Amino acid sequence: MKIKHYLDIVSTHAWYSSGTALTIRIASLLVFTSCGVSVNYSMSGMSTSATTISIYEFYNNADLGPANMGQTLTNQLKNYFIQNSSIAVVADVGELQLEGEITDFKLTPIAPTATGDPNAINRASSTRLTISVKATYVNTLDEAMNFKDKTFSFYKDFPNDQNITDVEELYTKQIFERIVNDIFNASVANW
Repeated sequence: MKIKHYLDIVSTHAWYSSGTALTIRIASLLVFTSCGVSVNYSMSGMSTSATTISIYEFYNNADLGPANMGQTLTNQLKNYFIQNSSIAVVADVGELQLEGEITDFKLTPIAPTATGDPNAINRASSTRLTISVKATYVNTLDEAMNFKDKTFSFYKDFPNDQNITDVEELYTKQIFERIVNDIFNASVANW
């Protein structure tokens, strides 16, 4: 408000010209913004003052899927926090704590197609791979942010002519990318 009023007064003087006005405006903004005004923001939208997080092993309790899914998810979570926040990942007793389990790895036929033969069985042209994860988050600085056994789930559709064993690792990582992002947003980004 004060800056706008000052600039209005300056622009009404007789010696005002466009070049002079621009110089005065820039100089005024530099002076006023260097007077102890600070603006804090975070590209991740984090809503915590915590400096450490412990991400414990996510166990694979799904009946199907790659045997190393728990380790893959845990590593992706740690890497995401390291790359997208200033929170340090520590082995134990972080101000923030995250743990959980993979609860489901499910293949479901979708998009049925008619064979044209009334005696033949209709088949699905695509399959949906769905992975579900249950996570518990503890914020020792703000218990209102905690959640327990919250389910995060995502899926990937693929054509039936692809063998699941050929694409299982790739699709699992792609699904985990989305789940990791959702867990990050639900915990420290508070979205």
